[in-house]
Amino acid sequence: MDGIRVNRVALYPSHDRSAIRRILNYISFAVSTLLIGPWIIHRPDIVYVYNLVTLGPTAFLFRVIFGSKVILDVQDLWPESVTSSKMLKNKLVVRLLKCISNWIYRHADHLIVLSPGFKRTLEDRKIPSEKIDVLYNWCDESRLTREAPEEMLAQHIGLANRFNVLFAGTIGILQGLDTVLNAAMRCLTMLPTVQFVFIGGGVDVPRLEQRAKTMRLKNVRFLARRPPESMGKIFALADVLLVHLMDHPLFRITIPSKTQAYLFMGKPIIMAVSGDAADLVRMAEAGIICEPGNPHKLVEAVNELYHMTQAQRTAIGKAGQDFYNKYLSFEKGVEYFERICLKTSQL
Repeated sequence: MDGIRVNRVALYPSHDRSAIRRILNYISFAVSTLLIGPWIIHRPDIVYVYNLVTLGPTAFLFRVIFGSKVILDVQDLWPESVTSSKMLKNKLVVRLLKCISNWIYRHADHLIVLSPGFKRTLEDRKIPSEKIDVLYNWCDESRLTREAPEEMLAQHIGLANRFNVLFAGTIGILQGLDTVLNAAMRCLTMLPTVQFVFIGGGVDVPRLEQRAKTMRLKNVRFLARRPPESMGKIFALADVLLVHLMDHPLFRITIPSKTQAYLFMGKPIIMAVSGDAADLVRMAEAGIICEPGNPHKLVEAVNELYHMTQAQRTAIGKAGQDFYNKYLSFEKGVEYFERICLKTSQL
């Protein structure tokens, strides 16, 4: 891949809601890397582990064999990421998983986290602050394009002559999108030209579509999931981009990946997530912060942006785009990542 050899190993494939099958997915990959890895790789200076604590034993084996340094990139906190999905409820297993996770976090040479909240949480687990760096994620800039609105496309997909509030991405239980439907109900008479648009896939799509029909929400539209390469045309037709998650302690220290994509696209954002994600939009001056799970507050945020001039909304979007380019871009992220690797290799 791009001139770099990729070694693939066997695993049990599963991405459904079964806790047993998901555990088999993680464990089978970890066992394969542990047994096969030492025989197929050359001596690395850095072993970079992306997210999965189950790969900790493999990384530490490489450190013993090759003298490599281990960097663990924490994209999901364990065991919180597992328990928040409700797939794993056994308290004894959760406690054991937390002990294992903490042991792996402590024994990595360096940790990269995606938000300040992740860093605070790991510090509370007695992991030294100097071992942790915050590196914000970037979006896939190669697949997203900023484009001019196309009137024919807007007519074709039902977005013409409306003030479109767009939610793009995973449509699941954790997104808490009943709040958006409740807000849409209030907007029917209060803001009749406002339309809420959902585009993406997920386990909650059929239920939300049925509920929207039951509520007779003519101002809600569901669009099928599209490849990232074609999303630039859809974003161009949006007036506002919406991020919404259920109000959960874990989400207050998480930054949904769509945040970076929204900032990159240069559109005003309604951030209905508490904590670090809201702080990022606030720093960028890229939109309005809204209490998650509260349809009244969501309507207020939509109303405020709706009554701005187009020039004001454009300026807000531009501020977010400039912030992304200056602090969150792929180029800036790679520069910082290289510094972290060099620093770690010299420990």
